[in-house]
Amino acid sequence: MIHPSAQIDRTVELAPGVTIGPFAIIEAGVRLGQGCSISAHAIVKRGTVLGDGVKVDHFAVVGGDPQDLAFDAQIISRVEVGARTVIREHVTIHRATQADQATIIGPDGFLMAGSHVAHDCSLGKAVILANGCMLGGHVQVGDGAFISGGVAVHQFCRIGAGSLTSGNAVITEDVPPQALAHGRNELAGLNLIGLRRRAISAACISELKRAYHQVYSPGTTCTTQAQLAIDSGEYQSPEALAFLHFFLGGKRGRFASPV
Repeated sequence: MIHPSAQIDRTVELAPGVTIGPFAIIEAGVRLGQGCSISAHAIVKRGTVLGDGVKVDHFAVVGGDPQDLAFDAQIISRVEVGARTVIREHVTIHRATQADQATIIGPDGFLMAGSHVAHDCSLGKAVILANGCMLGGHVQVGDGAFISGGVAVHQFCRIGAGSLTSGNAVITEDVPPQALAHGRNELAGLNLIGLRRRAISAACISELKRAYHQVYSPGTTCTTQAQLAIDSGEYQSPEALAFLHFFLGGKRGRFASPV
């Protein structure tokens, strides 16, 4: 199922069941997993690794050079895309800036039309980027996060697992797990609808609510409150503990806040 007009380097590794459409370009050192589908005019750049069942739609470019003025194009790095991820039209994903490193897209993701993942980003499993979403370099996105259309995320930010970021938001600070972000670094509470859809227990949601209010208590920093909450031993659910530990990490040291 390879169209004769497709340009495929002789070093490309093709697993069984791969489909490659007209005028697609697959560069040197690419590995395509079983059942991958590359649509017409898509480009998969050198060294990219696509897991089983990945779909790359028309005019997408996977593995392009980083948009970093200091980047040396001779560096060999790559993009790795997990199994069953869907990459729609005009999506761009850039390779890492450091030798032998990778920009990571986890399994079961859905990158909608025109979204962009910059160099050195790391996306967990089942992440959804809606149309026109833009991730700066080194952004980390947790499992199951949903980033809506037109959202711009500053480099080095973290978007927590299970969070939802509303359309056209501007994110320059870390968004905690299971939170609902909007506007410019503003929180509207927890992503309760998402939690219920994932069948998270009422007891766990109750713990998350308590953790949320404790972390954002006035008078001290989020990091201090999170550490106090962890040390108290009052929180037992994995979701609440992950929420609290989130505030002890990160490189930017700033967190989106309630309105």
